[in-house]
Amino acid sequence: QLQLVESGGGLVQPGGSLRLSCAASGFALDAYAIGWFREAPGKERERVSCQTDTELRVDYADSVKGRFTMSVDSAENTVYLQMTSLKPEDSAVYHCASYYRHLGCAVAHSWGQGTEVTVSE
Repeated sequence: QLQLVESGGGLVQPGGSLRLSCAASGFALDAYAIGWFREAPGKERERVSCQTDTELRVDYADSVKGRFTMSVDSAENTVYLQMTSLKPEDSAVYHCASYYRHLGCAVAHSWGQGTEVTVSE
């Protein structure tokens, strides 16, 4: 059974940090492109990060560039999103996703239920 399970969300003050985790089961993450996207009420879904191959760089949305870092632990089949200098506008439900590599991060193979991040005083 293909499954992605996110964790690590929560409430954090502006300027704070969080690390999100996403554990994959039923398939190997490094066989797919991987990334994170987020959804917030009243906003369009936003792709936060995308890595089409573990040997290639990670592409980030301009809104998070320099603050968020995605990494993959192939041995643990887990992908992480380290978020720093968080802002209220980063509040959203964050999902990790695997994508069909030959299409970049355009067509999802699987995605998780998400973990909620709230940035507030």
